[in-house]
Amino acid sequence: MDSIQLTATGSTDYELLDSGEEEKLERFGAYILRRPDPQALWNKKLPASDWKKADAWFEREGKQGKWHMKKDMEEEWQITYGGLQFLIRPTSFKHTGLFPEQAPNWDWSHSIILENYRMNPERSVKVLNLFAYTGGATLAAAQAGAEVVHLDASKVAVTWGKQNAEASGLQNAPVRWIVDDAMQFVNRELKRGNMYDAIIMDPPAFGHGPKDELWKIEENFLTFVSSCKKLLSDTPLFFLINGYAAGYSHHAFRYNLESLVSEYGGNVESGELTIEESKAGSPAEALAKEARVLPAGIYARWSN
Repeated sequence: MDSIQLTATGSTDYELLDSGEEEKLERFGAYILRRPDPQALWNKKLPASDWKKADAWFEREGKQGKWHMKKDMEEEWQITYGGLQFLIRPTSFKHTGLFPEQAPNWDWSHSIILENYRMNPERSVKVLNLFAYTGGATLAAAQAGAEVVHLDASKVAVTWGKQNAEASGLQNAPVRWIVDDAMQFVNRELKRGNMYDAIIMDPPAFGHGPKDELWKIEENFLTFVSSCKKLLSDTPLFFLINGYAAGYSHHAFRYNLESLVSEYGGNVESGELTIEESKAGSPAEALAKEARVLPAGIYARWSN
């Protein structure tokens, strides 16, 4: 039951340039952003002059914060990552709309869905993505041919997800975009008898539904996951749980999925989600160095 670290790497449009002293320096397309990250408890590699070149930097103000942007910087722009298109918008919660650490999970779910269609071309795959935010996992599943229910409590996030789908050429994919409370939606789906072949969730530590419904992971998670398991079809493909700010070990997620092995077979794996830093220096120096990785969350996933 060893943990498996999943590591996202840079691409043409995204790089983790440096990290340290509770900050990270990233490039999203043409722009470099500087924002806080409490996981980066080490020294920075790049000189201060490189960090000062950032086009935008985030300053905390109470529970939220404020971005400072150079005058000629766009407030929104588009990049390619993981074979998908994303609109990048710096928000007051320091997020940008893209979570690069999820790319290995997108590849994993995409490949499972494609394999299903190779083995069972007549079988459609139905995926439920809960706490789905701006839709990276939704787009990866839809790109592989799945029918997806994308649910988030934020209307802004769901609209953003739709825009990412359109940018990725998936505007006509079979995706239902729903603004709702996750727990209430799952309970209604159970009553309706709807079933899914795969479930993805990224529950926050704390949050509110669209009608101010309260979510606390320590109070709601166990019951919620149990309910979600009841939505699985007779021959499910996978169940993926991600987390970032809850402060729990990946074992907490893993142990909730192990019952699926006895019921359906397959296996469970879990561990940290990380992002690899770019290797600074000359090509020879870069080859000689081991790239650092920035912890960016935890995951557990079951597949059959």
